[in-house]
Amino acid sequence: MTKKFLIAGNWKMHGTLAFTETLCSEVAALLKKEPLKQVDLLVCPPFTALSGALKTLQKSGVLVGGQDCHHEPHGAYTGNISPVMLKDLGCTHVIVGHSERRQYERESNALVKEKAEAALAAGLIPIICIGETLEERETSQTLAVIERQLEGSVPRDATVVIAYEPVWAIGTGRVPTIDQVTEVHAAIAKKQKSFGSVSGTAKILYGGSVKPSNAAALLNVPHVDGALVGGASLEAASFFAIAKAAAGL
Repeated sequence: MTKKFLIAGNWKMHGTLAFTETLCSEVAALLKKEPLKQVDLLVCPPFTALSGALKTLQKSGVLVGGQDCHHEPHGAYTGNISPVMLKDLGCTHVIVGHSERRQYERESNALVKEKAEAALAAGLIPIICIGETLEERETSQTLAVIERQLEGSVPRDATVVIAYEPVWAIGTGRVPTIDQVTEVHAAIAKKQKSFGSVSGTAKILYGGSVKPSNAAALLNVPHVDGALVGGASLEAASFFAIAKAAAGL
């Protein structure tokens, strides 16, 4: 069976309403002109741009997700967004445990798991991010870190997406070697076999300085089922070029 890739764009803290309408319109137009078989496209704008993205992308086939969610469905949590709210808008996915939130917001594995469970309860597919720092990579701790994050962050017996993003590659232009990506994705796939039904349904994405020039090589690695794209997702042509690279495999 041909693999179906997921190419997800994490816009981070970028995107006014006007920017959102323009970018989403351009992505939708490219996809209409050149439909991509075996590839799902997903964009994850800031919370303020979600409604605009959903409106612009309706009937285009492009999915929309959130960048984070709270672990409770409702309550006195000023400034937070619940997974129920994201589902109500029309989102299908939500990113949880991104390294920037783990670092800047001090999110633990346990909290990330709570968020993933809350997303699942609301009918969303969580994209659970894991990855090592440069210090951990240079001291040969990568696989141990990945295993701890998987154990602590991923719900069992559930349909989720895992995104491996080496922290030192995010936004830096540095990319792991193909051998390094192969080693980590194989370890993730092996670990998933102990997680119940998730082993048969989870996708494993690679993220970290993904761009059109390296997309095909990264997506061709065994157990790489797509990409979580940062900066390159803020320009329609580059985002679509990554998706086309997946479609060509």
